[in-house]
Amino acid sequence: MTVDFPAAEWYNSAREKLREVNGVTQEELDGLLARAIAQARAVGIPVSGRIRPAVRLNRRARTRFGCCVCREGWYTIELSAQLAREGTEQAVMQVLCHEVLHTCYGCSNHGPRWRGYAQRMNAAYGYQIQRTDNYDALGIQDHRPVRYYVVCQRCGRRIPRMKRSPLVDHPGRYRCACGGVLRVEPVPPI
Repeated sequence: MTVDFPAAEWYNSAREKLREVNGVTQEELDGLLARAIAQARAVGIPVSGRIRPAVRLNRRARTRFGCCVCREGWYTIELSAQLAREGTEQAVMQVLCHEVLHTCYGCSNHGPRWRGYAQRMNAAYGYQIQRTDNYDALGIQDHRPVRYYVVCQRCGRRIPRMKRSPLVDHPGRYRCACGGVLRVEPVPPI
């Protein structure tokens, strides 16, 4: 099957390759994207009709699970290869639905309209779509190297940090959710 739209050569070549990521084919990911779009439309969410039908796998993504990119009026949905490889079908669908909602008018950010659509999807399909996700919630392992732990002196919560940030450099400016004072523990090199 070939299609004709701007950048169709990219789509058609991606369809021919049907790369496999540890048992998940490109064709299966594209099917999940089509299902996410259909689910959103079924609950009355006006998703764009200009979404490229092929999911683009991002093998470099470390801090995000998905991305919605708009170029030349067409939306491309990216998915972390790690999520495709290690995540459950429910986790992949949740991220795809999150990104599909960004194709709606006025939903390029996580504003009130986007949040309303997310709540509608959550209620209808049991997702937990929110502004951000984390490795634990999606059931995949975090392989990022931890260089610092920010530790709460009151509750003992340990917040991993991969790089220096204002929180790491100046923990006294911040408080834990419980109100406790924070301190930084560097992780010794291996």
